[in-house]
Amino acid sequence: MPVRLRVLLVALLTGAGCGGSTEELPPAAEPARSPLLVERPAGRVVRVGHKPEGLAVDPRSGLVAVGLTNPDRLALVDADSGRVVRRVGLAESPRHLGLAGPGGPVLVPGERADRLLQVELPDGRVSSTRVGRFPHDAVAAGGRFFVADELGDTLSVVSGGRRVKVLEAPVQPGGVAVTDGGRTLGLVAVRERVLQLYDARALRPGDSIDVGIGPTHVVAARGARFFVIDTRGDGVLEVRLRPNLRVHRRTHLPGAPYGVAADPVRRRMWVTLTETNRVAEMKDGKVLRTYPTVRQPNSVAVDPRTGRVFVASRKDGTLQMIDPADRSR
Repeated sequence: MPVRLRVLLVALLTGAGCGGSTEELPPAAEPARSPLLVERPAGRVVRVGHKPEGLAVDPRSGLVAVGLTNPDRLALVDADSGRVVRRVGLAESPRHLGLAGPGGPVLVPGERADRLLQVELPDGRVSSTRVGRFPHDAVAAGGRFFVADELGDTLSVVSGGRRVKVLEAPVQPGGVAVTDGGRTLGLVAVRERVLQLYDARALRPGDSIDVGIGPTHVVAARGARFFVIDTRGDGVLEVRLRPNLRVHRRTHLPGAPYGVAADPVRRRMWVTLTETNRVAEMKDGKVLRTYPTVRQPNSVAVDPRTGRVFVASRKDGTLQMIDPADRSR
């Protein structure tokens, strides 16, 4: 169903008596407020800066990009030693980071600045592009950057340093990812609770599907698949595109799952559990094991070179480095 028609239908169904607005849609799901730690975090923990949130690992430079708040900066951390090698000033702190490709740049959606920042690696040079209202997440595909404008209900397309196209999106777009060889983009609408597909080459919307009761994030997987994190529903949904768009499997994952990262080399997925201060290691939709984390683990990333996992503590200003028990491919 086209985006415009679906949004109109939702408004008619939920907005009776209130002028057809979308105010009666449920609020977006948020991470749980994590309790005090009861276990020592696995691996090693290093201090990185104030309220870290948003992580991206670049395998070429060996750097981990970490978003910081007040002051708004991007910390560049050596993935092997955990040492902060550079801090880059930002116009606005991010909640999510993306990587355009090996070697960068890091994609930094500046929510209150309405800009997509691009931070070059390893020197930290910054450029920016004005996008839509409150950009929340960004992903690269086909030489373009796609930005989910959370409060604009749009998907901005950036090319050559300019916003070249604006696509309609369902209510409150959040996480974005690309699969199917860069041909298909998936966008999670955190209030409308759907996964909206786009043709990333033709730049047009495709089909959509309901994904849980409180979805927040999405990652791509091989074989034209997406995994959607249902934070409010304590689950992970595997969505397959072929032979038809469908939810193939739902895995129960209690603990307010939130942050997610994929390791395509080892076919692993890592999901933070904000209610219990743990991170789950998953393969093919099944939980292999969980590890104790730092407090308030909103963000996770993985180094595809080594399988090392990084978890940021928004509460304590630290970065956790976990070397999983099984890092075989």
